[in-house]
Amino acid sequence: MAGLPSFITRFDTRVDSWFTPLRGHPAANRVFYWASEAADYSRAWHVIGLTMAIVNPKRRADAVRLAVALGVESAFVNGLLKTAIPRERPELLPDAAHAVRRPRTKSFPSGHASSACLTATLLSEAVPRLKPVWWSLAAVVSASRIHNRMHHPSDVLAGAAIGTAMARATQRLWPVRRGR
Repeated sequence: MAGLPSFITRFDTRVDSWFTPLRGHPAANRVFYWASEAADYSRAWHVIGLTMAIVNPKRRADAVRLAVALGVESAFVNGLLKTAIPRERPELLPDAAHAVRRPRTKSFPSGHASSACLTATLLSEAVPRLKPVWWSLAAVVSASRIHNRMHHPSDVLAGAAIGTAMARATQRLWPVRRGR
């Protein structure tokens, strides 16, 4: 984006540099490339929601709410924000270890991070004992977008904040009644 504040550029450069040693590591590449692909189009999150509804029918309302919230989040982030904010994606590395689908949309904010944090927030409410699992998955998917050079770190941070805020709004607007 033209006229980007220097502190954002410095933040992006610093955080991106943390991933440089990992980008040459085969295991890190596999994990981050797999996570990025699995979360494309929120597939992983929908599979988790569907599985939750099948395994425990009492969680069907949670699964439906998650699917609807992911649809709204995608329309807002990918349909509205990415078209309104013209930030270019980072340059790809010439020796990328794995081919990852390069979105045609702009970079800001990260839809992967947004959907991951929305999902982690809603699933943490639905199945609280697995909260560390939900947030670990969200962190890996979000970090994968930096590792794979699909997003600048500030795009990922903004996406995570947007997804979390949208989940909190979903919880207020669409509370799920819990059985006793």
